[in-house]
Amino acid sequence: MSERNQLTDPKSAASSERPVSPAVDIFEDATGITVLADMPGVSRERLDVKLDGDTLSIEGRVELDAPAQMRALFAELSVPRFRRTFTLSRELDAGRIEANLKDGILTLQVPKLAHAQPRRIEVTAG
Repeated sequence: MSERNQLTDPKSAASSERPVSPAVDIFEDATGITVLADMPGVSRERLDVKLDGDTLSIEGRVELDAPAQMRALFAELSVPRFRRTFTLSRELDAGRIEANLKDGILTLQVPKLAHAQPRRIEVTAG
């Protein structure tokens, strides 16, 4: 049995792939929500976080850098594009979203609006 492989330019193969939805974990506390998105191999320069109305989208591309003098003749390694969108509720403060990328994990902190956060009501005597 022999294996026959077609020579493929990895850049043309990657551009035709559908985006992959990154795995996410979403946590909520009294002050807001935290979204952790698994974006392995995506650098900060190739990551795009956008807010359009109440839609938050994250997109990223993995790029494998070959040495400058070399050109890939065959590539079996998948080079994915990541894309995922979320609809934010009205109780969240979309203007104060913070994003951090570390070790392939994108962390988004989305705070709640002040009126949506629980607050302590002081009770006076008398």
